[in-house]
Amino acid sequence: MRHNRLYCAVAWGAGVKLGFVLGITLGLTACVSSSIEQIRHTKTGTPVTKTESVVILGRRQHNNHETENSFLECVSDELNDGQMSVISEKKFQDQMFPWFEPRVAPLTTDSLPRLIAQEAVAERLRQTGVRYIVWLDGTTEDGDNGGSMSCAAGPAGGGCLGLLWWEKNAAYEASIWDMHNSESVGKVSVDAKGTSYVPAFIIPIPLIARTQSAACDGVANQVREFLQTGN
Repeated sequence: MRHNRLYCAVAWGAGVKLGFVLGITLGLTACVSSSIEQIRHTKTGTPVTKTESVVILGRRQHNNHETENSFLECVSDELNDGQMSVISEKKFQDQMFPWFEPRVAPLTTDSLPRLIAQEAVAERLRQTGVRYIVWLDGTTEDGDNGGSMSCAAGPAGGGCLGLLWWEKNAAYEASIWDMHNSESVGKVSVDAKGTSYVPAFIIPIPLIARTQSAACDGVANQVREFLQTGN
């Protein structure tokens, strides 16, 4: 199942009117286009209950390919809506020490079944009450950028003139594992792209494309559907 969405940003605060005028004049809008795909391998059975927990884990082993803490926290906060218990990655690592520490944790989800098949790991996992592990892999990366801006000050005042722009690409995949059956129930992937602008005519007005935020919303909404509907 694939969904396409479009998010657009508006400048707020003291410069909102000027930003709006500049945006219309220059034909600029900071928008994020996102493509979300959901693949369900099997039904999750009964929806997650309030006595069961969900944990969001991120890829940690390689410094050049680590899922950002900010993204993990965003997805966790979005899911922690009072209808299910979402525990932090740090708390889970402490409860499962040492098996999910960054230096020894599985590099990929393919290694997860072998780990939780160990009797000691399975018993500790039951004690945590974790029903689902959501494994996040991906990053937000810089794309192309350009433009120029100059600012000056003089006896009559100062100001800036020009235009800066840059792209952000956010690509993430969430693998959802049911610990009752020790199997993957599905995957959610999101690819969000956006271009931010800072036009300046006296005052710079940032028009920021919230690329990572759009990716977070997409992942969280699809994961919630997995966990709460059970279909």
